[in-house]
Amino acid sequence: MAKKAVKKDEEKETQAPEEIIEETEVEEDVHPLEAENQALKEEIESLKDRLLRNQAELQNFKRRMNEERIKDRKFALSELVQSLLSPLDNFEIGLQNEVNKGKLKPEFKGFEMIRRDFMERLESEGLKEVEALNQPFDPNYHQAVMTEKVEGVEPNTVIEVYQKGYVFKDRLLRPAMVKVSE
Repeated sequence: MAKKAVKKDEEKETQAPEEIIEETEVEEDVHPLEAENQALKEEIESLKDRLLRNQAELQNFKRRMNEERIKDRKFALSELVQSLLSPLDNFEIGLQNEVNKGKLKPEFKGFEMIRRDFMERLESEGLKEVEALNQPFDPNYHQAVMTEKVEGVEPNTVIEVYQKGYVFKDRLLRPAMVKVSE
């Protein structure tokens, strides 16, 4: 044993002091470098995750904006069509009064043709009349303004329409004003 201890001491003496210092510094420097390397790897993973999230968020934003643009184009005419419903109602009221008086005068035949053409053009753009008379009451499409008990008619059935309702491309423009049976 004594020989081994002497040999180790001799080896240390033969080595230059700078070499011994460098060996211990390299061993000590390895641990901080590994920790720094691990921290950098975690930061890279965090940045990659943030990048992927931002890309997904951007794609979702683009998709929502595209859907919004399509929706805006689809319903761009809805305000115009809604503003034309009142004159359409007046046409129908005027024509209905003449029909109730008896024979339709020639002037009113022209108005009837204009009303029909007007309706056909609005329908071609997507306007549809809400079916109401003798239909079950639907609060999504009908506005009950009166109720009346009528024998032979099921409860919650529309028995009279005061004002027609309209749907424009699956969007309710105006509910039908109706009388409902009790």
